[in-house]
Amino acid sequence: MKKLLLLIIFFSTIQTSFSQEKLGRPFFTGDVNLTLGINENYQIGPNDDGGPLIVPSALFFRIGFGYEFKKRLAVSLNGGYDFHFNYDVDAFPTYGALKYNITEKDDSNHFVEFRYGKMWTPSSRYPDGNYYGIGLGIQVAGEKRWNTIFRVDFHRKGITGFKNNRLDSVSFGFGFSFF
Repeated sequence: MKKLLLLIIFFSTIQTSFSQEKLGRPFFTGDVNLTLGINENYQIGPNDDGGPLIVPSALFFRIGFGYEFKKRLAVSLNGGYDFHFNYDVDAFPTYGALKYNITEKDDSNHFVEFRYGKMWTPSSRYPDGNYYGIGLGIQVAGEKRWNTIFRVDFHRKGITGFKNNRLDSVSFGFGFSFF
């Protein structure tokens, strides 16, 4: 009797595991972001020798991996490299991210993403600090398992020596996700 009960439980578990919808799927992601800033040397008038008003001020590279739950919620671990041209600051953020898909249609979605982690600086001029981020984006379904991502992000890096001991920026980016 015990063997029969054990056999029934075993086959029921196998049946259930193959018949249900999968809870989620792993993914790999990467993106490149560009931050624009005001040119401090810009001059209004006919002798405009300071250059354009808006100039690139930072470039961010990100890569990560995570897990998406029921196409609505995703968690990921990420790392990256940030270079701020105007301050000559190199930083290496490592963070966890929580992404929530607001809408979904035909495997494309609009999402909001929250980030929190640690920022490492190789320079002795600036100590390590915290990293925070929030962003909005669109993930466009592509061929097979590749997706294209367009995003706008707000970044806050805790760096002693800057105004309010932080460096804030808004960036525009594009990237990919691979499921």
